[in-house]
Amino acid sequence: QVQLVESGGGLVQAGGSLRLSCAASGRTGSSYRMGWFRQAPGKERGFIAAITWSDGSTSYTDSVKGRFTISRDNAKNTVYLQMNSLKPDDTAVYYCASRARIGNYNYWGQGTQVTVSS
Repeated sequence: QVQLVESGGGLVQAGGSLRLSCAASGRTGSSYRMGWFRQAPGKERGFIAAITWSDGSTSYTDSVKGRFTISRDNAKNTVYLQMNSLKPDDTAVYYCASRARIGNYNYWGQGTQVTVSS
Protein backbone atom coordinates (compact mmCIF):
# COMPACT_ATOMS: atom_id res chain seq x y z
CA GLN A 1 0.00 0.00 0.00
CA VAL A 2 0.90 3.66 -0.37
CA GLN A 3 0.22 6.05 2.48
CA LEU A 4 -0.29 9.72 1.67
CA VAL A 5 -0.27 12.64 4.08
CA GLU A 6 -1.18 16.15 2.96
CA SER A 7 -0.20 19.32 4.76
CA GLY A 8 -0.06 23.04 4.16
CA GLY A 9 -3.70 23.98 4.06
CA GLY A 10 -5.10 26.95 5.88
CA LEU A 11 -6.90 30.27 5.65
CA VAL A 12 -5.67 32.85 3.16
CA GLN A 13 -7.04 36.05 1.68
CA ALA A 14 -7.99 36.27 -1.96
CA GLY A 15 -4.93 36.89 -4.07
CA GLY A 16 -2.68 35.09 -1.63
CA SER A 17 -0.67 31.91 -1.96
CA LEU A 18 -0.34 28.54 -0.28
CA ARG A 19 1.84 25.53 -0.90
CA LEU A 20 0.44 22.09 -0.21
CA SER A 21 2.63 19.08 0.36
CA CYS A 22 1.86 15.40 -0.01
CA ALA A 23 4.30 12.95 1.52
CA ALA A 24 4.15 9.38 0.26
CA SER A 25 5.34 6.32 2.15
CA GLY A 26 4.99 2.58 1.98
CA ARG A 27 5.18 0.90 -1.44
CA THR A 28 6.09 4.09 -3.23
CA GLY A 29 7.74 2.10 -5.99
CA SER A 30 4.29 1.12 -7.19
CA SER A 31 3.26 4.76 -7.59
CA TYR A 32 3.56 6.06 -11.15
CA ARG A 33 1.62 9.28 -11.09
CA MET A 34 0.38 11.61 -8.37
CA GLY A 35 -2.64 13.83 -8.55
CA TRP A 36 -4.22 16.65 -6.63
CA PHE A 37 -7.98 16.85 -6.34
CA ARG A 38 -10.37 19.07 -4.44
CA GLN A 39 -13.90 18.93 -3.14
CA ALA A 40 -15.92 22.00 -2.25
CA PRO A 41 -19.03 21.76 -0.05
CA GLY A 42 -21.93 20.34 -2.00
CA LYS A 43 -19.79 19.52 -5.02
CA GLU A 44 -18.13 16.43 -6.36
CA ARG A 45 -14.42 15.91 -6.00
CA GLY A 46 -12.61 17.16 -9.07
CA PHE A 47 -9.19 16.86 -10.66
CA ILE A 48 -6.73 19.74 -10.35
CA ALA A 49 -3.30 18.59 -11.48
CA ALA A 50 -1.09 15.55 -11.84
CA ILE A 51 2.58 14.72 -12.22
CA THR A 52 4.53 11.62 -13.18
CA TRP A 53 7.29 10.60 -10.81
CA SER A 54 9.70 9.45 -13.50
CA ASP A 55 9.77 12.31 -15.99
CA GLY A 56 7.88 15.09 -14.24
CA SER A 57 5.26 15.40 -16.96
CA THR A 58 2.28 17.40 -15.74
CA SER A 59 -1.33 18.12 -16.54
CA TYR A 60 -3.77 20.68 -15.15
CA THR A 61 -7.43 21.43 -15.24
CA ASP A 62 -8.14 24.66 -17.11
CA SER A 63 -9.37 26.61 -14.09
CA VAL A 64 -5.97 26.50 -12.36
CA LYS A 65 -3.60 26.83 -15.32
CA GLY A 66 -1.23 29.72 -14.80
CA ARG A 67 -2.04 29.92 -11.07
CA PHE A 68 -1.17 26.48 -9.68
CA THR A 69 2.03 24.53 -10.17
CA ILE A 70 2.54 20.88 -9.31
CA SER A 71 6.05 19.61 -8.63
CA ARG A 72 7.74 16.64 -7.03
CA ASP A 73 10.84 15.79 -5.03
CA ASN A 74 11.65 12.16 -5.76
CA ALA A 75 14.27 11.96 -3.01
CA LYS A 76 11.64 12.95 -0.43
CA ASN A 77 8.74 11.06 -2.06
CA THR A 78 6.83 14.32 -1.83
CA VAL A 79 4.60 16.16 -4.25
CA TYR A 80 3.76 19.84 -3.95
CA LEU A 81 1.01 22.09 -5.18
CA GLN A 82 1.96 25.75 -5.28
CA MET A 83 -1.20 27.81 -5.41
CA ASN A 84 -0.99 31.49 -6.33
CA SER A 85 -3.62 34.15 -6.98
CA LEU A 86 -6.10 32.23 -4.88
CA LYS A 87 -9.79 32.95 -5.24
CA PRO A 88 -12.73 32.27 -2.94
CA ASP A 89 -13.84 29.63 -5.46
CA ASP A 90 -10.67 27.70 -4.63
CA THR A 91 -12.03 27.00 -1.15
CA ALA A 92 -12.22 23.22 -0.74
CA VAL A 93 -10.69 20.19 0.86
CA TYR A 94 -7.62 19.27 -1.16
CA TYR A 95 -6.59 15.66 -1.58
CA CYS A 96 -3.57 14.02 -3.10
CA ALA A 97 -3.79 10.62 -4.69
CA SER A 98 -1.54 8.01 -6.22
CA ARG A 99 -2.01 5.60 -9.07
CA ALA A 100 -0.02 2.93 -10.84
CA ARG A 101 0.92 3.20 -14.53
CA ILE A 102 -2.38 1.57 -15.44
CA GLY A 103 -5.61 2.11 -13.55
CA ASN A 104 -7.38 4.71 -11.48
CA TYR A 105 -6.13 6.66 -8.51
CA ASN A 106 -6.41 4.11 -5.75
CA TYR A 107 -4.59 5.62 -2.79
CA TRP A 108 -5.80 8.82 -1.20
CA GLY A 109 -4.69 11.12 1.57
CA GLN A 110 -6.97 12.39 4.31
CA GLY A 111 -7.27 15.85 2.79
CA THR A 112 -6.32 19.33 3.90
CA GLN A 113 -8.68 22.29 4.11
CA VAL A 114 -8.00 25.41 2.08
CA THR A 115 -10.18 28.43 2.75
CA VAL A 116 -9.86 31.61 0.70
CA SER A 117 -11.57 34.65 2.12
CA SER A 118 -12.79 37.54 -0.03
